[in-house]
Amino acid sequence: MIEKINLNNILFLDIETVPEHQNYGVLDEETRYLWEHKTQYQRKDEVSAEDFYERAGIWAEFGKIITISVGYFVNKADIRNFRVTSFWGEEKKILNDFSNLLNTHFNGAQHVLCGHNAKEFDIPFIARRMIINGIALPNKINLFGKKPWEVPHLDTLELWKFGDYKHFTSLKLLTKVLGIPSPKDDIDGSEVAHVFYVENDIDRIITYCEKDVIAVAQIFLRLRREELLVEDEIIHV
Repeated sequence: MIEKINLNNILFLDIETVPEHQNYGVLDEETRYLWEHKTQYQRKDEVSAEDFYERAGIWAEFGKIITISVGYFVNKADIRNFRVTSFWGEEKKILNDFSNLLNTHFNGAQHVLCGHNAKEFDIPFIARRMIINGIALPNKINLFGKKPWEVPHLDTLELWKFGDYKHFTSLKLLTKVLGIPSPKDDIDGSEVAHVFYVENDIDRIITYCEKDVIAVAQIFLRLRREELLVEDEIIHV
């Protein structure tokens, strides 16, 4: 029962990713071959591996993380706050900073992570990029040997499925049907690489990522039939 979970024990998260390199042309021959082979079933016949490279950010083997945004409730008595912060910069620094947060503040048995489609995308992506960057996995995302009921992760997409595993609902659609202000009021995921590599506007991406974190928290509140956050309760730190 999600109503029984203490909100203060949940770390809400979202990541933004881009292709590891701006241009397909800088890839060495072996990487080009591996990319072509990896994507052969996703690409239509008329789409070349080079043209498809703009989507490389969705695979941890060919993409990288440019920001991780997190949010957490600080509820005391009748005062409710939701604090949001982001890690950005070089990928290894982002991952180390996030790891330190987990190991220092969200490493207890009571702590859980929560995102939208986080079990399928965000958390595996973070884990794989940590391994690629030579970073030890924090306990909260080290799933080796853990049984399904021992995994300390919540997923608003999974909660919304209610056991219907063929069903997918985007964050934008779910916020719409639940009456939550949409986080997709500026850019969407398909534009992140352009904003990062061409516009060099990481602040815009961080704002976008933090809005997604807030939206996930709002969805979780709605699933618990609780009042949504208002602007005054959200603190950016």
